[in-house]
Amino acid sequence: MANVEIDLNPVDFVTIGTIGPKGKRVFYLQAGYQKQLISLIVEKEQSWALSEAIKELIDDLDERYESRTEVDLTKIDMDLREPIEPVFRVSQMGLGYDEDQDKIVLVAQELVVVDAEEDEEIGVIGDSDPMEINPGVVRLWCSRNQMRALSLQAMEIVRSGRADPKQNGRLVYYWT
Repeated sequence: MANVEIDLNPVDFVTIGTIGPKGKRVFYLQAGYQKQLISLIVEKEQSWALSEAIKELIDDLDERYESRTEVDLTKIDMDLREPIEPVFRVSQMGLGYDEDQDKIVLVAQELVVVDAEEDEEIGVIGDSDPMEINPGVVRLWCSRNQMRALSLQAMEIVRSGRADPKQNGRLVYYWT
């Protein structure tokens, strides 16, 4: 299976945004360097979790290096850029910190779904896997300020959805 591996080091910008009406929004993680534009589809819950993880990491870094990362979103263009052509849908993300570069790396891994029919087509039999499936990976190397802005933007985008969680398209049980 084709394997996408992209490294943007450093990024010029990084953001999260949505397309579509409330209840049917598609979330995108997007970054760019010069003329290269990378868009990835993420879930709402992934956006929220990423925001929390970034905040925790940056707060720890600020404490460790006795600095404070402050960001004013009104002064940064956090809009999605066109064309929005997703490279893949994200299954999982991770964060790391490179002390030498003073950069935070966001690693996003592709969601790979293989059904039974595809298993037969690519030759997967039982537990043996003669044809290895390698999910795509994108690494985004960002400054602390860029990541703080991404964290704030992600939380703002998640909160801008429907006010009533009962309307989120999922069955929710409430006890009174």
